[in-house]
Amino acid sequence: MTDKKDDHDLGDRKFYPAEQEQKFYEAGPRSTPQTEHPAYKLAFQDHDFLLRDELRPVRFQLELLKPEMLLDEAGVGSTLVMYGSARIPSPDAAEDLVANAPEEGKQVAKNLAAKAKYYQEAFNLAKMVSEKAIVENGKRQFVVTSGGGPSIMEAANRGASEAGAESIGLNIILPHEQAPNAYVTPYLSLNFHYFALRKMHFLLRARAVAVFPGGFGTFDEFFELLTLIQTGKMKRIPIVLFGKDFWTRVVDFEAIADEGTISHKDLDLIHWAETAEDAWAHIAEFYELNR
Repeated sequence: MTDKKDDHDLGDRKFYPAEQEQKFYEAGPRSTPQTEHPAYKLAFQDHDFLLRDELRPVRFQLELLKPEMLLDEAGVGSTLVMYGSARIPSPDAAEDLVANAPEEGKQVAKNLAAKAKYYQEAFNLAKMVSEKAIVENGKRQFVVTSGGGPSIMEAANRGASEAGAESIGLNIILPHEQAPNAYVTPYLSLNFHYFALRKMHFLLRARAVAVFPGGFGTFDEFFELLTLIQTGKMKRIPIVLFGKDFWTRVVDFEAIADEGTISHKDLDLIHWAETAEDAWAHIAEFYELNR
């Protein structure tokens, strides 16, 4: 129970915190028909209740709050977000990928293996930025952040780990198995149910975004970022696009501008790069940093 002195303390809270109420609940009678029924559970302990369709707005709020609170407590001021494929092999695995591919998939395997250089550049960029260990206003800046999965995402977290730095992984629950890569800092390994909330957290602290060759997910995240800046919903940040040969072959940016559905000046939102050094030089110039 409370200390008698606390009863007269103007600064003392007069309601028990949720943790204490939970202990009261656990210490209470547990063997009556009333207490055993799910209706008697505290709402925040009732998983079946929280998973009801009507509670979707509450789950949205929880997925907004939990990562925000944890990242704030971890002293994360800003992030370097790195998007890219979940299929591109590391340089060490590229040769085996081609050798083990069935004949009908050999060319696809070769195409993926040819992009292994981007795994290396993602690693290099993450390592380079993490080694700089930039701190401003008591907060860590440009903390490497990935989708937490394999390939380019793994390279990002791996590069930060190699530099002895922490990094963030924003995973998403998928119907098929999807686990965080081994290089994400455990207490910064976050998991999401809603894509929308995950995408929001990618950009809330982002001060630069590096985009590597990828598939639908990478396209989605990249074009949403472009849209947010183009429409003025988000202030401009450096967007570094790795792999000009890949991107200009699969997306004709100039043709979109020529058709008039975007302006040619919108293409200035993109900075092309092939190396980690190119990417960081652009970011450092944008923020007037000592490289």
